[in-house]
Amino acid sequence: MGLSYHFTFAAPATKTAAELESFLKTVEPDVRAMGFEPVLVLNAMFDTKERREFARRLTTGYRLESNKLKGVVILRAGQVWGHDPVHGDCRVIPERGVVLVVTDQQGCETVFGFFRYPAALEDLNGRDVVSTGIGERWMFRNFVDSPDERFRKIVKRFADAGYVEAERDEFVAA
Repeated sequence: MGLSYHFTFAAPATKTAAELESFLKTVEPDVRAMGFEPVLVLNAMFDTKERREFARRLTTGYRLESNKLKGVVILRAGQVWGHDPVHGDCRVIPERGVVLVVTDQQGCETVFGFFRYPAALEDLNGRDVVSTGIGERWMFRNFVDSPDERFRKIVKRFADAGYVEAERDEFVAA
């Protein structure tokens, strides 16, 4: 088992995608100056099958565990990846993302940013089955398996703007 640097970002529902994109564009030059290249700021809707598959490259989705998802529950298509009716968990697919994708010298991409998820999952008839617990806010969880201080500097930019909800650095001794 290796060490990781975990971070969770959140922004209120009142923030628009354009405001979050503007924030990420202010971070972009600093990230380039740190030696990351290429760097991309992306503001995208995940409203088609192809776009949802692209979202899967950016995030694993929001993990939802619920007793209401156990047993025979048929969810509307395009909301989740990997619904497990035995354990009642799944990965909720984001509806929209505003992200900063950075690439290091080895070609490894890391994503920082915000995703908006549905407030509830629906059945085939469009009825709400279970709340995701996210509401309308923006959120994102990720980690890197690296002691590289540049990642911490990027997360600090998010913290300075008030977007860091949680952070845990296993590379730092307690």
